[in-house]
Amino acid sequence: MNENDLLAERFEEHRGRLRAVAYRMLGSTGEAEDAVQEAWLRVSRAGAGDVENLGGWLTTIVSRVCLNMLSSRARRQEDSLDAVRLPDPVIGKPEGRDPEREAELADSVGLALLVVLETLAPAERLAFVLHDLFAVPFDEIAPIVDRTPAATRQLASRARRRVQGTPAPDTDIHRQRAVVNAFLAAAREGDFEGLIAVLDPDVVVRSDWGGLRPGDIVRGAEQVARNAITYTRLAAGARPALVNGAAGFVSLAANGSPFSVMAFTVRDGKITEIDALAGADRLAALDLTALDI
Repeated sequence: MNENDLLAERFEEHRGRLRAVAYRMLGSTGEAEDAVQEAWLRVSRAGAGDVENLGGWLTTIVSRVCLNMLSSRARRQEDSLDAVRLPDPVIGKPEGRDPEREAELADSVGLALLVVLETLAPAERLAFVLHDLFAVPFDEIAPIVDRTPAATRQLASRARRRVQGTPAPDTDIHRQRAVVNAFLAAAREGDFEGLIAVLDPDVVVRSDWGGLRPGDIVRGAEQVARNAITYTRLAAGARPALVNGAAGFVSLAANGSPFSVMAFTVRDGKITEIDALAGADRLAALDLTALDI
């Protein structure tokens, strides 16, 4: 085995971790794969040489790639009227084991956390993801963000306060599913009171419509319930799914094609957040094979 083949083999051993880092950094499965591939191109050109900690070195490289991608994205969003950009969700079967998807679902994190991470500045996001989620020391993160270790610690601290300001969601998938099913049933029947019963008074709905129209945010149980009733046809075509490991569904258009993905955050038996992703351009980037769509 020559040196390049050996390096490729060693890189593959770390691909899962690199993809997990990139997904948490970018909130996009496609961009995460692109970042890992770019990292491989850089590594293959440079060679591993006498690198002792290959995993740490590869993590640094993919993190630099992700930081560049985040900075570029931030500049584009400043010029865009669409203020709502949701992460790419990872879709799995609604119940039971899904061996073909377990690796990808393991790479995912709760969509609610990813939504919060989307609000962070690129350097804050990187510092938090690497330190808090992957236990990378601050003195190793500092050169990536061109800060001192102390300043890098402050970046992560600011990000952590933002994340911790959001209460943790319910983790029992069966309780989540019961609440989401009650929401769907009420929406199908046009049951306004039934919808109010499962919605938190301060519920927030974020909609990313891709290229269809600008994204939007709706707040408050009454407004969300009124909107849900107007989409009874889509609720009727909803197919249960796991969305980043939590209860959600994929709604189908009249022709059977996917129309939107709905992710729910449930706390204390009430829906506190709904994230809706639609638009052919965004849905095309998702892997829905687990649902046989």
